[in-house]
Amino acid sequence: MAPSRLHTCMLCEAVCGISVQVEGGRVLGVRGDPDDPFSRGHLCPKAAAIPDVLYDPDRVRAPMRRAGDRWEPVAWAAAIGEAAARLAEIRRRHGRDAVALYLGNPTVHGHGAFFAASFLARTLGGRSRFSATSVDQLPQMLAALEMFGHQLLLPVPDVDRTDFLLVLGANPLASNGSLMTAPGIAARLAALRRRGGRLVVVDPRRSETAAAADQHLAIRPAGDAALLLGLLHVLFAEGLSRPGRLAAFTDGLERLAAIATRFPPERVAARAGLAAEEIRGLARAFAAAPSAACYARVGACTQEFGALASWLAVALNVVTGNLDRPGGAMFTAPALDLVALGARSGNRGSFGRFLRSNNSWMHNARRLVKGPAGCRLLVSPADAAARGLEDGDEAVVRSRVAEVRIPVAVSEEVPAGVVSLPHGFGHHREGVALQVAQVHAGASLNDLTDDQRVDPACGTAAFSGTPVTVERAS
Repeated sequence: MAPSRLHTCMLCEAVCGISVQVEGGRVLGVRGDPDDPFSRGHLCPKAAAIPDVLYDPDRVRAPMRRAGDRWEPVAWAAAIGEAAARLAEIRRRHGRDAVALYLGNPTVHGHGAFFAASFLARTLGGRSRFSATSVDQLPQMLAALEMFGHQLLLPVPDVDRTDFLLVLGANPLASNGSLMTAPGIAARLAALRRRGGRLVVVDPRRSETAAAADQHLAIRPAGDAALLLGLLHVLFAEGLSRPGRLAAFTDGLERLAAIATRFPPERVAARAGLAAEEIRGLARAFAAAPSAACYARVGACTQEFGALASWLAVALNVVTGNLDRPGGAMFTAPALDLVALGARSGNRGSFGRFLRSNNSWMHNARRLVKGPAGCRLLVSPADAAARGLEDGDEAVVRSRVAEVRIPVAVSEEVPAGVVSLPHGFGHHREGVALQVAQVHAGASLNDLTDDQRVDPACGTAAFSGTPVTVERAS
């Protein structure tokens, strides 16, 4: 058997411990490390595919320079020299805002790249800085900046001790828990239910996590802020607001209560797509739990009111006394304190101009794309029947700005009036040099995204809730 070396998987923020089998300088396989106290032997399909990514024949292994309509490799010294000279010239001629910086998703998965990118961004200056964050957790970072004074002060749910976990717009059984850092989340959620806790998932789609929950509320897309305002209305109106120790250093509770009076469940029900009594019942159950945590993620962020929804989710934890307490939503004590490092330079975060982005960098690994097509349009049986669509048929999906053609999956995971298209596909474009991904090209959600629909508070593209029409392709 090949010797093993212990490492940490950096493909996502779950940072699971892994055992890597290496022979002759080549990685043969990856297993979960059962002795890792954090991940406890958990291994997801992405980590198992590390050798595929490492030895991908399409992997770019040298700097590339555009030569007309093609790309050619160039030596590192020449690439760095040319890039530095041209960047300096552009800044001299047009100002620092003429240079934009985009950081891909994997950049934040390694300390070296993360800190180097931070120094580069500061050196370049300018406001045109974009990353995967631009269309991910940016609303949550704005909420953290406004509520706690730093954009990285992001409380995470104490899944292992909570009695009630309310999940909005997240599917941790598929994501491993984004902005939660909880590897082996399936076992953790199962333990929550075994100890008598409750898991409630709010999502337009009956996702993997929703299917495993005690209750699934199929909210109308982009209705999260309305739901949260309705929940807060019930808490204040029925005397269920108990901030406890938080009240002494929390400003604005009275103003929030006054605002919430304008949004009773009966008013927000249509916008949320839920019955008023469902909203009242959820508020009462959340308040009655010995400990509870509201956890809102991508689905609650990438919409027109994403920043508001993110702010209200934290406010719900504050109003019920569940912020930074065992079993609630807690601030972390990381080995590397980025907040403290930023404080030394006076950097708490700032918000300017942003652009949408997406990540799709694992689609060239064969073991991750085998099986049923990963990019299909989920359509409810009622909507499919009304349009003459059957499983596998090609449909045309149109938004205000574009249309895409995509195979249909008739599914009860989505309610009537809602369709769901996964992100990160669209590998058919000219110039894409990913042999495996091109075979599984799919359609790009970005093509349907309306550039006029953004969150006015932070500029994030409003993917969720995009109005579309669907018909059978001729």
